Amino acid sequence: MSSTSIVTAIKMLEALPESLQRQVVEHLREYIADLEDELRWDMLFEKTQPQLIAAARRAKEKIAEGKAEPMDYERL
Repeated sequence: MSSTSIVTAIKMLEALPESLQRQVVEHLREYIADLEDELRWDMLFEKTQPQLIAAARRAKEKIAEGKAEPMDYERL
């Protein structure tokens, strides 16, 4: 099932010489791979959001209680 956008893109590609078609397809592959990576990152970030919020709350509580220590960047 093709949307009108896909049909339009195919017609545009077909109007190009074959060598340019290959270049466009390679760019599309890279672009789609980047989009998929972004989607995966967004899903992973969304899944960990509650843990990040909980960690931030614990850190604020420790700071408020005076139990927090400055980060020692030399130990990282």
